[in-house]
Amino acid sequence: MIVIVDYGMGNLGSMANMLRKVGAAAVVSSEPATVARAEKLILPGVGAFDAGMRQLTERGLVPLLQERVAAGTPTLGVCLGMQLFAQASEEGQLPGLGWIDGRATRFRPNGDARLKVPHMGWNVVRPVREHPLFADMPDEMRFYFVHSYHVVCGDERISLARATYGGDFVAAVARDNVVGVQFHPEKSHKFGMRLLRNFAERC
Repeated sequence: MIVIVDYGMGNLGSMANMLRKVGAAAVVSSEPATVARAEKLILPGVGAFDAGMRQLTERGLVPLLQERVAAGTPTLGVCLGMQLFAQASEEGQLPGLGWIDGRATRFRPNGDARLKVPHMGWNVVRPVREHPLFADMPDEMRFYFVHSYHVVCGDERISLARATYGGDFVAAVARDNVVGVQFHPEKSHKFGMRLLRNFAERC
């Protein structure tokens, strides 16, 4: 069973619906007992970094998530969820979960006035190494993005895929049992369905 962690800041319904479409058993929950029994976890997210960390903390989920990740539970972060995997963010003052060596940084699109922040819309994602998350994908895959911040990795070995918006940025990361994507697979049609099926079946 995949548990989509409900901390009040994600496209929970869209994520659950997309997982059902690919035949994956999934529930949305903030109950510690449910999270503790999960075979896999998804941490979605839309919004600000500090608000996300506060919501996780107020629900008593941070120690439990730390325990589950340390035990090897496959965990997928989406958009803000991926940023919370990092150590910190320019957007706020609170520490992140610290699962990846990185920091979320605001887009600064090289002075090009045509490039607005947030980065919003479809963009090509280019894997930089093999990983089950991107298995059986077409050569040119497109995903839907909505974000003003992106993760800069302290260790580039955790970078899994990149995209371009006023310069290259990290679009996905992977370290051990933790994977994160800056885009929204739940809003990315056939590409998102393939990625979520891969997470459910291969990761």
